[in-house]
Amino acid sequence: MSVTQPAVERVRVSAEPDWYESAGISLGVRVGNLVFTSGQAPIDAQGTTVGVGDFEAQARQALANLSTVLTNAGSSLADTVKATVFVTDVTQQDVFARLRAEHFPDKPHLAESFVEVSSLADPEWMIEIEAIGLIR
Repeated sequence: MSVTQPAVERVRVSAEPDWYESAGISLGVRVGNLVFTSGQAPIDAQGTTVGVGDFEAQARQALANLSTVLTNAGSSLADTVKATVFVTDVTQQDVFARLRAEHFPDKPHLAESFVEVSSLADPEWMIEIEAIGLIR
C-alpha cells in the first residue's frame, strides 16, 4: 500500500531590498506553517557590515534582520522555535544570553545551538543567526 501526500509548496521569503538576492540565496523559505531562515548576518539593507569589532552591535543587527525575515514570512521572533547562533568568539555567550532574554522573553524558551566557528562568510562578521519560525 502506498500513500500519496500532496506536495507542500515552498515559498521564497524576501525583503525590499533583498540583501541576499545577489548571492543567489533566499532570506528564508516558507514551507507549510514553518519558515526556515538563512543565516542572518550583521549587515544593513545595502549589505554593509554593521558594528565592525563590536559583538553586541553585530548581534543586534543580525537579530533585527532575523525579525524582518520572520515577519515578512508571517512569523515573528516570538514564534521562533529553533535558532542556531554561529559566533567567532564563544566568550561572547553572556552578551548573547542577555540579548536572547531581551528578544525571546516568552516561555517555553526557544531551542538553541550556540556554536563557535573559525570564520564566517565575511571576516568582519562576528555572528550569524539562522532560525525556524512557526506561522500561526
